Amino acid sequence: MSRRNSAARSRTPQTHDNSSTLRIIGGEWRSRKLPFPTLEGLRPTPDRVRETLFNWLQTSTPGAACLDLFCGSGALGFEALSRGATSVTFVDQAPEVAYQIRQNLQQLKAQNAEVTCSNVLDWLESKVADQEARYDLVFLDPPFNRDLIRPVVTLLESRGLLNNQSLIYIESESHWVPDGIPANWILHREKRAGQVCYRLYRRNETLTAEDDLIFSPEEGSPLSS
Repeated sequence: MSRRNSAARSRTPQTHDNSSTLRIIGGEWRSRKLPFPTLEGLRPTPDRVRETLFNWLQTSTPGAACLDLFCGSGALGFEALSRGATSVTFVDQAPEVAYQIRQNLQQLKAQNAEVTCSNVLDWLESKVADQEARYDLVFLDPPFNRDLIRPVVTLLESRGLLNNQSLIYIESESHWVPDGIPANWILHREKRAGQVCYRLYRRNETLTAEDDLIFSPEEGSPLSS
């Protein structure tokens, strides 16, 4: 989870003497620790949540083209790369974030990622519909209580950035009501951890909200603590 003030920041990264670290929990770089800048409200998605998420995605991450929006520490994108994703595009408006992610990619000798320092909505709005790269897996973890999910998911659809059967992970405050989700995004998994709710949707151009997936008994209820 990556929370930060949305106010515009200087384009020149500042040096942080007390940077924090995240730990990659699986894959090629398992247990590697990576620094991220100490910015107000910024912290990686907790290990427990990442472990659950990538258990959900264990057959979908290898070979996937991924998009990490509001990437913050980069925890989700790095985890995907470690577990075999073909590529990750990191997008965040904070120069300190973009700088550190580039440094971490160099440290890991990762050649299959790009980092864009931009406001996420501006970046999405700049895309030309149906003329852009499409993504198999999208991580969406915006700052809480800013009403950013609805415009982001609308732009992902309208700009043609998703493949059929793309998976979209959304992390939100627990009281957020998931309205504005495109009808062809079918809720696949949902879970709550403290004050955070995280959901995984699967896109299908041929389905509508009435075709929601049915969970098998061994998967448990869609929403659990």
